[in-house]
Amino acid sequence: MSNPPPFSRLVSSLPASVPFVPPEETERQKGRQIWLRLGANESTFGMSPKALEAMQQATAQSYLYGDATSYELRGELADFYGIERKNILIGSGIDELLGLTARVFLNPGDAVTTSLGGYPTFNYHVDGFGGILHTVPYQDFRNDLTGLAEKARETGSRILYLSNPDNPTGSFYPPEAIEKLRRSLSPDCLLLLDEAYVEFAGENAIWPIDPEDPQVIRTRTFSKAHGMAGARIGYILGNPKTLAAFDKIRNHFGVNRPAQAGALASLRDRTFLEAVVESVTEGKKEYARLAKETGFITLPSSTNFVTFDMGTAERARATMDDLWERGVFTRVPGTAPLNRLLRVSVGTPEERREFARVFREVVSSLPE
Repeated sequence: MSNPPPFSRLVSSLPASVPFVPPEETERQKGRQIWLRLGANESTFGMSPKALEAMQQATAQSYLYGDATSYELRGELADFYGIERKNILIGSGIDELLGLTARVFLNPGDAVTTSLGGYPTFNYHVDGFGGILHTVPYQDFRNDLTGLAEKARETGSRILYLSNPDNPTGSFYPPEAIEKLRRSLSPDCLLLLDEAYVEFAGENAIWPIDPEDPQVIRTRTFSKAHGMAGARIGYILGNPKTLAAFDKIRNHFGVNRPAQAGALASLRDRTFLEAVVESVTEGKKEYARLAKETGFITLPSSTNFVTFDMGTAERARATMDDLWERGVFTRVPGTAPLNRLLRVSVGTPEERREFARVFREVVSSLPE
């Protein structure tokens, strides 16, 4: 077989890796099917019935491209947040928007600051556009805001990335802490605030939106609380001049018609969303009781998942592997000390009961 033309120097220098191995691939490798999927922070409550109906209707028009401006959806979001359409950009999920942000702001060799063990897809994009990552360890399983600010100043970082609420720990910082972090940045540093789980933090706890702040980009999604992960649709809240730069490089027809229709209908169905958040809140309490019963603890979570502190990395890995062998998909972060945590999505009441049953069986057989 002949070789392809030479790759770019940047691509040639990168390792052959992806941020996450999908559970479907692991199923194929292991020859075992998952029956309880609680490792990807998806909402197993599904989407709003109104969103599903809207998507089914829009599917009949899938021979047409989606609205490249997402005009109607942006208008609904603007009304919801009390801002303007020009402050909103729609994309095919936060992952795409993180990549676009890296592309807009980074030159090869530019510094970026993030937490050590934080969301790996962002790191993947930074590497892919030639940025240089600088990391700050978690403190007590929380992002170290002071350390992040100091590292960003020390390295002259162009971007400081923060997931709040955090993935993978579930921790959360209130408005005054985020405001202090924002004010600590140099004028050349962007605060990239990933708020994928913001609906689970409580509206009164969120840092107020300043749509004109040129140094802040906030990413949000319909993947989590809205239950539309497979539809791939998310959005940015930001300064109009910043978003105009995204228009130079984004895939203008990257968000399909059914996704836009479903997101619009879901946004209007507040009753469904509130019910999901309420059930997740109850589920987190159930997981905390389960952990206590079995001799472990759970970390406080402002997301739709819970992390069980298994005490050691070895015990966390053994638990995850045994759960997988029983058809239950969970995840353990790959970086110490987070690798002692077992991350479990909060599923439906029935799924929670089944997980509790299997978890009890697994941990009862763990070595002391």
